[in-house]
Amino acid sequence: MTETLDITVGFRATMSRLATGVSVITTRSGDTPIGMTASAVSALSLDPLQLLVCIANHLYTRTAIAGHGRFAVNVLGEDSEALARNFAASKPDKFAGVETFDDHGVPVLKDAIAVIVCDVAEALPGGDHTIFVGDVRYCDHRTECRPLLHFAGGFGTLGAPH
Repeated sequence: MTETLDITVGFRATMSRLATGVSVITTRSGDTPIGMTASAVSALSLDPLQLLVCIANHLYTRTAIAGHGRFAVNVLGEDSEALARNFAASKPDKFAGVETFDDHGVPVLKDAIAVIVCDVAEALPGGDHTIFVGDVRYCDHRTECRPLLHFAGGFGTLGAPH
């Protein structure tokens, strides 16, 4: 058991060195908006246009996405650490005071620097997570914006381009 724990701790520490963009995944459960902060998001395919998100099985967001069949990936900008922390917290109304629009059947964060709305194409097992493959239905982005990053357990930003 100690060996398993040691490799798990080592794996988490090692993977924390992989800088990732920070997104808020949003969906609905009936009329209720649901959201969570995530870094396990990746482009998957250009034909068809698909991306994937990985959501822990114990989270209500996972159940809501599976039930609603649609989700949005809201990519956060460098000035959005408060939004990332808000949606990472366990609290009843993460959307209180957060500006959204709902033109695509799911809440989209007004302050996101990019958004991708997807219909669930597949939900695949991935250990203690579910891998949702999403068919892209809408995407948009702002130019001249820089992303919020997650690295070594904290938030950061990109340095100036060289």
